[in-house]
Amino acid sequence: CPQIQRALLALTIPLETLQAVKGHMMQAMRKGLSRQTHAQANVRMLPTYICSTPNGTEKGEFLVVEMCQNHVRTLWMALTGDGNQSPQIMYKIFDMPEDITQGKGEALFDFIAQSLRQFLIGIGSPQHHLALGFVFPFSCRQTQLDKAELISWSKGFSCSDVEGKDVVQLLQSAINKQELYHVEVVALLNDTVGTMMTCSLGGKPCEIALIVGKGTNSCFMAEAQLVQMAEETSGQMCVNTEWGYFGDDGALRDILTPYDHSVDEESSNPGKKRFEKLVGSLYLGEIVRHVLVTLATEKALFIGQNFAILRNKGTIKTQQILEIIDNEKGMAEAKQILEALGLQPSEQDCCRVQQVCRMVLSRAAALCAAGLAAILSYMCQSRELEHLAINVAVDGDLYQGQSRFREILQSVAGLLAPECTATLLPSVDGTGKGAAMVTAVALRLKAQQQEVNKLLAPLRLSRADLERVQALMRQEMELGLSQETNAISSVRMLPTYVRGTPDGTERGDFLALDLGGTNFRVLVVRVEENGIHMASEIYVIPTTIMQGTGEELFDHIINCIMDFQLKQELMDQVLPLGFTFSFPCQQLGLDKAVLLSWTKGFNASGCVGQDIVQLLKEAAQRKQHSGLKVVAVVNDTVGTLMSCAHEDPKCEIGLIIGTGTNACYMEEMQNVGTVEGEQGRMCINMEWGAFGDNGCLDNFFTDFDQLVDEKTINAGRQRFEKLISGMYLGEIVRHILLALVEKQLLFHGKPCPKLHTKDIFQTKFLSTIEIDGLALRQVQTILQDLELKASFEDSVLVREVCQTVSLRAAQLCAAGLAAVVEKMRENRGLSHLAVTVGVDGTLYKMHPRFSQHIQQTLKDLAPNCTVTFLRSEDGSGKGAALVAAVACRGAE
Repeated sequence: CPQIQRALLALTIPLETLQAVKGHMMQAMRKGLSRQTHAQANVRMLPTYICSTPNGTEKGEFLVVEMCQNHVRTLWMALTGDGNQSPQIMYKIFDMPEDITQGKGEALFDFIAQSLRQFLIGIGSPQHHLALGFVFPFSCRQTQLDKAELISWSKGFSCSDVEGKDVVQLLQSAINKQELYHVEVVALLNDTVGTMMTCSLGGKPCEIALIVGKGTNSCFMAEAQLVQMAEETSGQMCVNTEWGYFGDDGALRDILTPYDHSVDEESSNPGKKRFEKLVGSLYLGEIVRHVLVTLATEKALFIGQNFAILRNKGTIKTQQILEIIDNEKGMAEAKQILEALGLQPSEQDCCRVQQVCRMVLSRAAALCAAGLAAILSYMCQSRELEHLAINVAVDGDLYQGQSRFREILQSVAGLLAPECTATLLPSVDGTGKGAAMVTAVALRLKAQQQEVNKLLAPLRLSRADLERVQALMRQEMELGLSQETNAISSVRMLPTYVRGTPDGTERGDFLALDLGGTNFRVLVVRVEENGIHMASEIYVIPTTIMQGTGEELFDHIINCIMDFQLKQELMDQVLPLGFTFSFPCQQLGLDKAVLLSWTKGFNASGCVGQDIVQLLKEAAQRKQHSGLKVVAVVNDTVGTLMSCAHEDPKCEIGLIIGTGTNACYMEEMQNVGTVEGEQGRMCINMEWGAFGDNGCLDNFFTDFDQLVDEKTINAGRQRFEKLISGMYLGEIVRHILLALVEKQLLFHGKPCPKLHTKDIFQTKFLSTIEIDGLALRQVQTILQDLELKASFEDSVLVREVCQTVSLRAAQLCAAGLAAVVEKMRENRGLSHLAVTVGVDGTLYKMHPRFSQHIQQTLKDLAPNCTVTFLRSEDGSGKGAALVAAVACRGAE
């Protein structure tokens, strides 16, 4: 029959069209998630503020109030923390009077609260605090887990004075009216989210839920940073797609049939919820009815009979369709249903009606599968996975009651998203258990966060704390500059004998040495009118030499210099040499510096108290190398200042934040009591890493800092550096993580043997973990490489710890800088100072937020100073050569 074929073809959606529907759905989802396009989105992608699924440790008693189509269900559930294997449950259903769904909002919420009161009396009137989850299956604009404004009623409800209001507050007020003051509404969720959480009770959690009943909807766990309409930026958040509205913008126009248009026109909301009207059981009977009317009109059905009854809305019910589809009894059911309408169907009529019913249901299942495939592929892409294996919770009469629907949904979703393996789990208790679980998880997370905040509180510095650090740094600076008090200051304020910065007239070829860590560099630097040109080579210093004898160390350095000069064909030249020596020294002249102490893992014997230039010369004599002319010894901080000053004449501060930390700045000579002379300025090497070694910062050291300090080779020294620099931040984080594990707040409290290994958590991990937009899956991967099995919650917590430690480091650094810039401003009698800081170091350069935190805190602490930060490019090498160049210029 061509008419039947035409009708069935109109209801058939080819696989390529379903792929296009999936693509449109993904576009609509992204539109709904974006802050810029959310207002125009049909798929609203509403944040639910549910940020975690159950982990099995939840315990306590919880209440649920669930609003259903024509009744209210109240439920009590008790969890014992046993993996949620044996929850105790009691519930009661209260039929809702018909007039309430169309009456005043106050009457609706009063009825719910009265039902709750009766239920509590029935279970013994418990008087202790009870947290309640409210299942409210309508579109809401949620701004917190316990705050949600109703956007619009649906499903036959239209109570007055509720739309635009906070439904949680309305329910809480009604509960309080019943004098149930011990009941607190802590979470609002819709039935879709409840389904997801119900199926998350056993084993692996569900991260997607579908409802395919009278209406249809879905939700899934997304990366919180992708949900731009929410304030949350870390962890996960469940997103309520409200996908029933998909297609309201015309995206489904290619698959809509005349039957669909007729159903839409007769609905209470024409033009809205177009996807739901193709999928929801509220509408499938109506679609079938319109197909039958058309076919009867075309004389393909019920030939010669009066079929006017079929023109009446509601004549064919979806439940009847499900019965007709049945392979064994379907034909008999079709005959019985049609005869009940006064028709006399032939066997062929019954067969054709069955075909139509099957096609309408199959189309609904296929469209549902396209929506599910869109979510699966989106999750797989956003988590940057090659393959996603995931559990999907499903509820609703279409899914639960029809095996054909289930089979099509599963198979078509697999074809449309082959990179994903979805296990569909039927919900066994609707949404009640799920709502209780949302409530239980919310309380667990709240209690955990309180414990975490308590643990991290000592590392979170207030404005007053930072002002105190700034004042202490200023005090130590003054003590260090004075001849009389220099010995008692923890900030040594060492004169460098560098009296000026480059003026642009420097010319010539210079050698530079750079010793400041495990790598040693030799450079040749050519300073010309058109710029600076360099060639360099890196040499490794083995740990055995770093911690051996001074002779071995300096012999190794001379060997490296000779190797470099040979390769660069410089053996016959004697070039001025600048030596960047990044350790605390007392400088007695530009080319004379006495080592005060080793840092950064060095501990070569026979060097402390010696002039390092002399040690270098003696090594050269031992190696019979005569081509050395050391004209300047600088540390890396001074080199950084000089390197940046060549680019920006306003640069008068040098800052290093890398393996270690230090600062230098141009001080007025009249303030430098440790050197003779009153005129001009001199660069002061602060050696601020030792700030606090005299006890002035003891109030700011936490137990974690103490643990880190005790395990270092210079315990009790370089205390400020141990709060800030890259060598130590990873260790601070490691000790905090161990404390969180011990308190059962991390990794389920399971032992983490590898986490007990010193330096296993490197500072570079902080930089990576804190990258904006880094997916939590990537954080999990970093932790898995450390043999730490981390959940999403664990990853969020590790990120929070990293952020706390790095923020404190940046703020302390800024407090130190604030003392420096304010002193410079006051020295010069200025109401406002504009100055540039030349900055170097891997922590500053590689950490995604460090520089931003420093600049913001410095702006707050020194509002009368405009500070520009200029990143140094090879300050240690180029800077040392420029110090030598400035010295040669002065000599000439």
